[in-house]
Amino acid sequence: MNARILVVEDEDKLRRVIQLQLASSGFEVVQAAAAEDALQAALSVDLILTDLRLPGMDGLKMMESLRQRGVTAPVVVMTAFGTVESAVEAMKAGAVDFLPKPFSMDHLTTVVSKALEVRALREENRALRQQLGARYDFTSIIGESPAMRAILDNIIRIGPNRSTVLLQGESGVGKDLIARAFHYHSPRRTRPFVKISCTAIPENLMESELFGYEKGAFTGATAAKPGKFELADTGTVFLDEIGDVPLSVQVKLLRVIQEREFERLGSNKTRQVDVRVIAATNVDLRKAIQDGSFREDLFYRLNVVPITIPPLRDRKQDIPPLVERFLKKFSEELGSAVSSISPEAMRVLTSYHWPGNVRQLENVIERSMLFSEGSRLEDGDVRLDGISAGSAAATEEHFLPEGMTLDEYEQAIIREALRRAEGNKSQAARLLGLSRNALRYRLTQMGIES
Repeated sequence: MNARILVVEDEDKLRRVIQLQLASSGFEVVQAAAAEDALQAALSVDLILTDLRLPGMDGLKMMESLRQRGVTAPVVVMTAFGTVESAVEAMKAGAVDFLPKPFSMDHLTTVVSKALEVRALREENRALRQQLGARYDFTSIIGESPAMRAILDNIIRIGPNRSTVLLQGESGVGKDLIARAFHYHSPRRTRPFVKISCTAIPENLMESELFGYEKGAFTGATAAKPGKFELADTGTVFLDEIGDVPLSVQVKLLRVIQEREFERLGSNKTRQVDVRVIAATNVDLRKAIQDGSFREDLFYRLNVVPITIPPLRDRKQDIPPLVERFLKKFSEELGSAVSSISPEAMRVLTSYHWPGNVRQLENVIERSMLFSEGSRLEDGDVRLDGISAGSAAATEEHFLPEGMTLDEYEQAIIREALRRAEGNKSQAARLLGLSRNALRYRLTQMGIES
C-alpha cells in the first residue's frame, strides 16, 4: 500500500508542483491550503509536509494541535524563512526534518522517503517491543513445577536490581529465556540486551569482541570498533557459556564486572560502562576452578545470585503444558491440522528422559507434527530422535554398555564427538555440553591433546 502524504502549503502553484512530484514517486497525496483544513485530514496520513508560515494558524501551532489530538505521523517542515532558529524551534516541536525553500524536487523526495523509513523503523521497533513483552512475560514461560515457580519468583524479586546472576543448567533448559526475562523485568528493559555466545567466539578474537579495539590495534583493524560491553551500556550483557572464556580474558572480565571499566584493544584510554551481567553455564564451574581452567575470584563475582534451572526430566509436570504450547505454536507456523495430543502420546513424552531438555522437546513436537496425518498427535506419530519409547526405557535401565567402565564409556563418547566434529575441539565441546577448557583437560588425561 502506497504511503499517504498530507501537503499543507498556502501557495497554490508550489502545492501543485509538490503534489505532482510526490504522486510521480508513487505516493498518495492529500492537499490543504491552511492549517485548519489539515487537522482533520492529518488523522489518516502517514506523513505531513507543511509550511511553517501559513495563514491563520502557523505550522508550529498546527503541530502542537496535532500532538494534542494524538496524531503520530512524522512532520517535515518547509519554509522560505529558513533560519537556524526556525529549524531548532521546528525540531523541538517534533519535526523529523527541515526543508529550506527553495529546494529541488529530488531533495524533497529524498527527505520524504527518509522520514517514511524512520517511521517504519519506529513502528517495527514498537511492534518488536510488544512481542518482547509478550514473549518474556511470565505467561510465555512454562513453570508449573515448584522449582520453576521459585525461579519466576526470583525474577520478580531480583529483576529490578543490578545484582549479577549466574544461571546454571544443562543445554536446552531455557537459560536464554530466563536471562531475557530478568532483563525484561528490570528498569533496563528499554535499554540494550546483548547476548555474547562465548563458545562461538574464537579465543584469539574474544578480547576484541568483548571490549572493542582501536584502529591499527592489529593487522586488518582499519577502523576503531566498539565491543559488546560498550554496545550494552546502560543495558544488560548475557554471557552465555561463561566457562569457555579463556583465562587471559577472565582477568579483564573480572575488572569490568567489578570496577565497571575497561580499555579497548590497542588503547590506554579507560572507558566506563554501566551494564548488568547475567552469565550462564552448563558445566560445573567449581570443578573448572579445581581444574585450573576458571578463576575463583571471577566465579565468586558472578555467583552473587546463583540460579539452577532443573533439567526437564526432573520437572515432568511441566511437560504437558509445554507440549500444549508447542502444539499451538507449530499449528500456526506450519499450518498443521494437528491441534491436540492423545493420552498415549503424552505418556510417551512424559516417560522419556529428555537429554536435550526443552529444546529437544520442542524439536520432537515439530517433527512429529510434520509426519502426523490426523488432527491429533498419536503415540505412533511421536518421533523421539529416531529412538522408540521402548529403546529409550531400555537405555535408562542399562545406562552403561555391558562390560564398560564409566571412564571407558566417557572416553568413547569424547572420541565419537571428535569424529562427528571432524577434529574441531570447539564443536566437539558443544556436542558434549562442555567448555573448551574442560574438553582439553579430559583430552590431556586421555593423552590425545595433540
